[in-house]
Amino acid sequence: MKRVTIASFNVKNLIGAEKEYYKFQIYTREEHAWKEAWLADQIVTMDADVVGFQEIFEEKALRDVIAEADEMGAESNEDVIPDQSKRYRKRAIFRKLSYTGYRDAALAFAPNANDGAAGHRRPGVAILSRFGFEGTPEIIQELPEPLDIPFQDMGGDDGGHYRISRLSRPILKARVPMGRDVVTVFNCHLKSKLGEFVRPEGAEFAPESDLANYDPVGRALGSARAALRRMAEAWVLRSHIVAELHAGRPVIVMGDFNDSEHAVSSEIIAGEVPFKNYSWMLRHNAKASNDRYSREENERIQEAIGAVRLHSAEKLFVKKSLRDMVFTSAFGGVYESIDQIYMSRHFVPEAGGTLGEMEYFSVLNDHLTDGSHPEAPYNKLASDHGQIMVHLALGEE
Repeated sequence: MKRVTIASFNVKNLIGAEKEYYKFQIYTREEHAWKEAWLADQIVTMDADVVGFQEIFEEKALRDVIAEADEMGAESNEDVIPDQSKRYRKRAIFRKLSYTGYRDAALAFAPNANDGAAGHRRPGVAILSRFGFEGTPEIIQELPEPLDIPFQDMGGDDGGHYRISRLSRPILKARVPMGRDVVTVFNCHLKSKLGEFVRPEGAEFAPESDLANYDPVGRALGSARAALRRMAEAWVLRSHIVAELHAGRPVIVMGDFNDSEHAVSSEIIAGEVPFKNYSWMLRHNAKASNDRYSREENERIQEAIGAVRLHSAEKLFVKKSLRDMVFTSAFGGVYESIDQIYMSRHFVPEAGGTLGEMEYFSVLNDHLTDGSHPEAPYNKLASDHGQIMVHLALGEE
């Protein structure tokens, strides 16, 4: 049995010191040192084999954090791990306390095609893998052809279309040797819920961004635009997921979905949840009230849906542990999970998987506050997301 840990980590705006990433926002050298140390400490705590990072502005800044984590981990090992002369050195507790490190790990970074000048930077994503990569990781952001999503007017006429030609942030796709197979890992950071406001030609700013002249209807439309973009990006990701599954490859999807598990965008990524039985359902071309799918068709439909469906690690954990809440984000008194790890059925024995199974699911969220806690102003240097980890037990290679 081979044990593997997979983690997702939104680091919150990682960039070098004294560099303006968003307008008027920088880290002083002291703030950057604090943030780097905090991130490194979280990496040591996770000690995951594969980590998907979000909100990375510069590859070097991430490499510096990983290097500091390795220094911290080596010092910890020196303090708490017995040397070879100790007869008790193989006890399970020391396996849990030891830090493996990333000296020989592979790192893939996907910069954001929308990145701009100082004050107008846009973050990318990265994947860190102790198992290396098979082939060259792929960046998905610029679409080969613009994606036009057609709409039909409720009266039956042409309802126009919604178009995207580039994602707001890159999706990083990497094939990672894992156990006896190669797993396709996707790391994503979908469009946030922040509204998209259109700036009129020649104007200094979009009218909706002027809060002194609050426009509730205009701002609601901005939220609608953001939701449309997020769902379109989810569909792009879904199309790549299905291509991998149809090719017979196991899939793990991780990242900041900017939506909960039951949101439409998350359901697009995961795929449909099948009905228990389609034999009672009217056929798509029914000519009579009893013209329903046959039992044989039901089995084919069940398999067609199940073969390309992803399973939420968090949901599997909650079901297994009887816990009722996991959260990775806290804002204004609202605690929710917007960071996710999804797995294809290869890792879910009850769905027919034989590659392995999830033994445990961890979330590091003690640092999160909802903005009302007295310490909240000082938490700007930590991440505003919890880190999530899936602990897998894989079959022998």
